[in-house]
Amino acid sequence: MKKLFLVAGLMVAIVLAFSFTKTTDSKAALEKLSGTYADPAPYNYGKAWGKRVFTFDKGKWTLLFTLGLDPELKMQVFTFRTAGTYKVLDKSKIVDNTYNAVFYEDKKWVTLKTDDANLIQAFGFAACNLTKDVEKDISITGCSAWQSVANCPGDYDLLSLDKDGKLYFGERPADNNMCSPEKRPTKLTPAVVKK
Repeated sequence: MKKLFLVAGLMVAIVLAFSFTKTTDSKAALEKLSGTYADPAPYNYGKAWGKRVFTFDKGKWTLLFTLGLDPELKMQVFTFRTAGTYKVLDKSKIVDNTYNAVFYEDKKWVTLKTDDANLIQAFGFAACNLTKDVEKDISITGCSAWQSVANCPGDYDLLSLDKDGKLYFGERPADNNMCSPEKRPTKLTPAVVKK
């Protein structure tokens, strides 16, 4: 009987130890992300497709986002690039196994990939003084749905890492505004995977 209680007690202790360690390790793993994570394939944004490529290195991050009109991204409209630091905060109260995070953007760039005047107008690029295939720093001025760094220094986002090492971010709102805690997403996008 004593053996049974001892084994049961040991099993409870092991379960408790792993339960507490899992949460800490998950946050620690998110804080120490390293390498490149990308969408395995472009995913659908309604009438367009996008592909994200994130890099992480010692608390710094970059994103290269490409938007196109076809699933193969042969008819690209633009690329957006940003870089900065990030901070993992507390656990989300809305999305399970997910942390609140802030992705600070020190710099923002956009590259126009089309010369279609209707698309340029529809995406709000007409006022941005862009030249096709020439990357432009929009950190000070902003452009279209991207605010300047001064007006939007960071995105209040979600961040989750599953047991297979897949990384999840929050789903961006239609207006692209995640510039304050109340604008934080409430659900996750499909995972990006480590290359």
